[in-house]
Amino acid sequence: MRYFKETRAELRKVTWPTREETKNLTTIIVVVTVAMALFLGLLDYIFQIIVAGIVAGDIVRIGVAVVLFLAGAAAFYYNSQLE
Repeated sequence: MRYFKETRAELRKVTWPTREETKNLTTIIVVVTVAMALFLGLLDYIFQIIVAGIVAGDIVRIGVAVVLFLAGAAAFYYNSQLE
């Protein structure tokens, strides 16, 4: 019984976020999740093109995929240098 009383007392000390803070933080989480899903989906698509091009021996598809990948890597490197 003492455990439940102490737990209840601790929960009363908690500062809960307001409805507005909860809404803002939820929006941030959803936006970041969607952005990461799109980014990872794009990477998966690029790697799919590379592997399909290697298997089929299609030089054009391999070249396009490699250029896209290098552009992404350059953007990532440039972005990391700004910080």
